[in-house]
Amino acid sequence: MDIDEFTAIINPPDACILAVGKITPTPIVENGQIVIKNLMKLTLSCDHRAVDGAVGAQFLQTLKSILENPLSMAL
Repeated sequence: MDIDEFTAIINPPDACILAVGKITPTPIVENGQIVIKNLMKLTLSCDHRAVDGAVGAQFLQTLKSILENPLSMAL
């Protein structure tokens, strides 16, 4: 849909919703050099009555790790 990032609205009775932006080639500094990497923005909206923010952050860290190394799911 050509959307960089957005915040999704939680619909009851859901506790969380994940918003996924597009993948964009982006210049970043890596080891003192400018390189082009494909980056994607993820936003997790959580109902804090059901999901603690720290648990939501752990979920995003795990998802990031899987997306960066999908073969890790097979191990």
